[in-house]
Amino acid sequence: MKTTSLIIAAGLLAAAASAQAATPLMSTEWTAQACDAWNKETTLTTGLAGDWIKNDNGRGYKIIQMYRTDCGDAYKTEMKIAGKDGKAMCVYGGRAQSTPDLKVDYVMHAETARWTEMGKGEYGPMKGMMFGRLKFAGPKMEAMSVMGPFESFLLLVGKVPGDTAVCPK
Repeated sequence: MKTTSLIIAAGLLAAAASAQAATPLMSTEWTAQACDAWNKETTLTTGLAGDWIKNDNGRGYKIIQMYRTDCGDAYKTEMKIAGKDGKAMCVYGGRAQSTPDLKVDYVMHAETARWTEMGKGEYGPMKGMMFGRLKFAGPKMEAMSVMGPFESFLLLVGKVPGDTAVCPK
């Protein structure tokens, strides 16, 4: 009986892992998971809780939109970041639903291979932008002032499982 229970449990875990890996990188589902991961990263929640999160043009939130260049911008997703309890918390992750204000918000895209490299920590945002591997629109000076958290954001790509073989739908 114990052996059967262990086999069933192992099968369920394998099925769950398979389902998670089948989520395309930067799909709406992946972005929701990245939003949850953001909220567990102290470098992001506290590191961006000061001037960065306050620079929101009076809306009470900032938008980070992203997509895989080789999949096209029709598959753009976004994370909405708001100040909550003295932290910069992700309150929405999913399909892009906002028009970004590029004085305070960010739009980023890169080829899938480049997202994967940045997610593994092979290089950070500065090198990505300098060499044109990461395309970026938004307040560049503000982004440069928070390079540590910005790098932690890019590392979420490596921490949240996502299938790079298929484009989001």
